[in-house]
Amino acid sequence: MKAVIQRVKSSSVKVDGETVGKIGQGFLVLLGVMEGDAKAHAEIMAAKTANLRIFCDENDKMNKSVLDIGGEILVVSQFTLCADVKKGNRPSFTPSAPPEEAEKLYEYYMECLKNNGVRNVEHGIFGAEMEVSIINDGPVTILYDTDIWHVK
Repeated sequence: MKAVIQRVKSSSVKVDGETVGKIGQGFLVLLGVMEGDAKAHAEIMAAKTANLRIFCDENDKMNKSVLDIGGEILVVSQFTLCADVKKGNRPSFTPSAPPEEAEKLYEYYMECLKNNGVRNVEHGIFGAEMEVSIINDGPVTILYDTDIWHVK
């Protein structure tokens, strides 16, 4: 499982011109589900996301999590994060999980975020063409890949 986490002042996602998810201060998470990912991957990714300390404290040090600031999270499915770009110039998306599996883990990741204490989790529509708007805060962008935690 891969995630691009952006610290935002606000973010929203539209499908067919209609806003389907919108947050204030918090994280925009672009989430890619890889072939072979399981619930354990979603669980660790959600715990790491909820506890990621990239908001500033009173000493202007990145020391607070989205939980500490009462922030929100907008999650957008992003299968293109799973692209294999080793050869040529056209990415291959075969490393991404099949849509049925990916959607279940996308939904489970959001459930895990809530179980980790995130007060508001908004989302796009899985598999839809989406327009994502963000007002970056920093910008601060973190890349997560569950491979680094050797999840089984």
